[in-house]
Amino acid sequence: QTQLLGVLLAAASNFLISVSLNIQKCAHLRLVCQAEQKPYYMSKLWWCGITLLGLGEVGNFTAYGFAPITLVAPLGCVSVIGSAFISVFFLKKTMRTADILGGTLTITGIYLLVTFAPNVPQELTARQVQKYLVSWPFLVYSILEIIIFCILLYFYKRKAVKHIMVLLMMVALLASLTVIAVKAVSSMIALSVMGKMQLTYSVFYIMSVLMATSCAFQIKFLNHAMQLYEATAVVPINFVFFTISAVISGVIFYQEFQSTALLSVFMFLFGCLLSSLGVIIIARNKKEKHLHIPFIDYGHIPGQKLTGKIQPDSHSSCYGTLNKKDDSVK
Repeated sequence: QTQLLGVLLAAASNFLISVSLNIQKCAHLRLVCQAEQKPYYMSKLWWCGITLLGLGEVGNFTAYGFAPITLVAPLGCVSVIGSAFISVFFLKKTMRTADILGGTLTITGIYLLVTFAPNVPQELTARQVQKYLVSWPFLVYSILEIIIFCILLYFYKRKAVKHIMVLLMMVALLASLTVIAVKAVSSMIALSVMGKMQLTYSVFYIMSVLMATSCAFQIKFLNHAMQLYEATAVVPINFVFFTISAVISGVIFYQEFQSTALLSVFMFLFGCLLSSLGVIIIARNKKEKHLHIPFIDYGHIPGQKLTGKIQPDSHSSCYGTLNKKDDSVK
């Protein structure tokens, strides 16, 4: 029952996130179309989207306390498929054949994920987290992850390599630490609320610092990727990398597939593959609507009046030059 609650929370939270992103986009489009330009934070519609985004993130955080990482993380595809279909109503976009095919694959993948997800006990105490932190599989995994991250960071900083794969691999490596810390913190808070106090253990604060730090650097590299590349390329690659890193971290740190049948593991991984393919198909060749600042012509410049021609006729001898006799040009 607790695992089902986590699944429902994760699905609902990611759907809220997709709604919030479309509401924010709609708010930006409305502001651009207005004659009097206002900051986006003055829009009530934008604040409505931000509120829904906050609720979605809180729901996702809570879901990690009730369901395994290997199940909650792949359900992030709900936000991608939700955003694709909701944009048809909010932003009046055309439904594409790729959206229908990608949505079908993603929904099939979600069904397999939920059906064949590992059924592990979710009562995660502070003492168990301490035990997992010093286990040799996690120590080996941490050392390998640190080495790979340092190599990528060297190419990023010293060699100025800004390739999308380098940026999103660093995001994925940080995300694996984030989901481990988020699950530990969320589970300890949930147990404390139910009367089993866990907040007095130092590991709770260690994991909280790890969660905040890894999340901050993850956002930094992800934002850089969004600045350099189109969202249609960043979103599917980031989802695939994040899902892989989250599943690996859940398997190694929390040992979530320890007593799961081989067939169930295969079907679960097949569900992850279908979800990833669905996300890639939805995002592939999807044109983004760019927000352009309205053109301000000469007659709308404050304090200026249009008194003559700025560009003479093409037959004039001064074609291509400004009219020097015009005071307003001076």
